[in-house]
Amino acid sequence: MLERVSTGIQNLDKLVGGGYPKGSAILVTGGTGTGKTIFSAQFLWDGLKKGEKGIFISLEENENDIREDVKQFGWDFLSYEKKGILRLYYYDPFNVADIEAAVSEVLTGFKPQRLVLDSISIIGLYLKDPATIRKKIYQIIRSIKDSGCTSLLTSEVLENKSALSRFGVEEFVVDGVIVLNYFGIGELSERSLQIRKMRKTDHGKDVYPFEITKNGITLIKID
Repeated sequence: MLERVSTGIQNLDKLVGGGYPKGSAILVTGGTGTGKTIFSAQFLWDGLKKGEKGIFISLEENENDIREDVKQFGWDFLSYEKKGILRLYYYDPFNVADIEAAVSEVLTGFKPQRLVLDSISIIGLYLKDPATIRKKIYQIIRSIKDSGCTSLLTSEVLENKSALSRFGVEEFVVDGVIVLNYFGIGELSERSLQIRKMRKTDHGKDVYPFEITKNGITLIKID
């Protein structure tokens, strides 16, 4: 039987056969403000509570900003850093010559069971040639998958675009794709997710509304 890793979102586990396939790389994609970072951090938090080693790699926010962001949900990342089972890394994409090598180094030295990379689309800010961007993204994702950890990688897509990722290569390299959507007019807002791909899994095919509460992300209704 295929071993599964819990998503950190109870009802979501039911939609993906009990959890993500162990060792898989999952792309969490969507527009600005859809909840990609929260979604990913919740996955990491779930593992930490079970004693699983985790790494959060950010190309957007520094380590202290990450700690402060998750505190609003009661997730004390610092306590697990002190226990030695969590590491946070911030890499400035303009100053790191080879992000793939940096990611590979922390994976080899720490050997995490769960990893979050937020956001892989930032790589396109310092690499201008589309072919080079796609090659670099492919190499990074392959390096993460080869490590054997279960990972979530976020990617921001442009508004009003039907593409699943910024550069059109990420979704073909990963094992699963979860799309987060946000629709808001005035005081009305609605968030939902779709599981567009999950290898070796009979996953849910519907659009599932969710809320961001004081405890993190909660799916509203699962039939």
